[in-house]
Amino acid sequence: MKSWTRREFGCLTGAALLTALGPPAALGQAKARVVVIGGGIGGATVARYLAASATAIDVTLVEPRRIYTTCFFSNLYLAGLRSLESLNHGYDALTKQYGITVVHESAEAIDPAAKTVALNNGSKLSYDRLVVAPGIAFRDRALEGYDEVAMEIMPHAWNAGPQTRLLRQQLESMEDGGLFVLVVPPNPLRCPPAPYERASLIASYFQRSKPKAKILILDAKDSFTAQDLFQDAWNRHYPGMIEWLPAQFTGGVKAVDAKTRSVITAGETFKAAVANVIPAQMAGRLAQQAGLDNQSGWCPVDPVTFESALQPGVHLVGDAIIGGDMPKSAFCANSQAKACAFAIAADLTGSAQFPAHLFNTCYTYLAPDDAFSNAISFKPVEGKLKSVLSFVSKVEESAEIRRQAARAAEGWYDAFTHDVFG
Repeated sequence: MKSWTRREFGCLTGAALLTALGPPAALGQAKARVVVIGGGIGGATVARYLAASATAIDVTLVEPRRIYTTCFFSNLYLAGLRSLESLNHGYDALTKQYGITVVHESAEAIDPAAKTVALNNGSKLSYDRLVVAPGIAFRDRALEGYDEVAMEIMPHAWNAGPQTRLLRQQLESMEDGGLFVLVVPPNPLRCPPAPYERASLIASYFQRSKPKAKILILDAKDSFTAQDLFQDAWNRHYPGMIEWLPAQFTGGVKAVDAKTRSVITAGETFKAAVANVIPAQMAGRLAQQAGLDNQSGWCPVDPVTFESALQPGVHLVGDAIIGGDMPKSAFCANSQAKACAFAIAADLTGSAQFPAHLFNTCYTYLAPDDAFSNAISFKPVEGKLKSVLSFVSKVEESAEIRRQAARAAEGWYDAFTHDVFG
């Protein structure tokens, strides 16, 4: 795998996206109907790019929430560095600027044979093509004792919103010298570096406000994404505050006791002042109900069109899919969504179809003024998505480069969310 500089990769990204957009769809065709279920990053991007690239398509976006709160950057809120409101995004621009019909209801069932979607208000939507962006669900009974009641005591905060606010309140109320326990699930999971970014940024909050506090990470894995970068940062910024215990050391987390805020491993019980339990994950419930997932709990797709391998005429994007080398990240969902939108537009309108150009680029905070970045290109290879070009930050980077990355991350967030929600 070739390593690229930021400048080289940035040039390729811009050129590739312009190529992928291609010419607009021809006018005067009978309008095809595309329904998109799920207004997160993947679903909103599909809807926007379909509406922008093909005037011959009616696009309907089904999303029960009127406000979407991004999971990415929510760790900054947990650290007291950003407001939760700054992570909120609405759908007005998608309606006013792109003519998308946004239906604020929940999709209850999909009938692929009849090509209809049943909504919770009793109505049905017909479609020519369907895109499902269901996100993730937590695996049932993955952790003994961790149920809906336990979630209100030991929050996961893995879907941004009320759970994130609850965890922040608990951290603020925790006495100095308390133990914060973070339970990290096995792969695959949404945003692989995020649990460790969370530990880092909460450590920065403790350093400012509760300097005697400790953080214990109980991991279901024996290694993790960007481990060298994180552990280097923990030693530099938070010496003695963060302890990471891999599964091979603890035997894995087996259960929780919400009444005592205890986390039980194969060999020991850890009592927390605040516990953040992130459960094992799988494709969202609607994907399961519609038969879009396989025995793995995730959804197989064509790596070019993102059409379901199990249900023709239904496409999937985002965290729910089996993405090969592509991680479950917001930027990957956005990239997949664009490729999916262009493939659907080409098929429904007869316009030219271009090869998919797929990327992941993101920033991860180690401290308020220390962030690292990555940029990775992917392409379909023998039916799977493979990484082909990459730039990843290195441990030996200077403090100034890391400060620049932390500043660049803010601009990245604004530009990225504008690309999705308008």
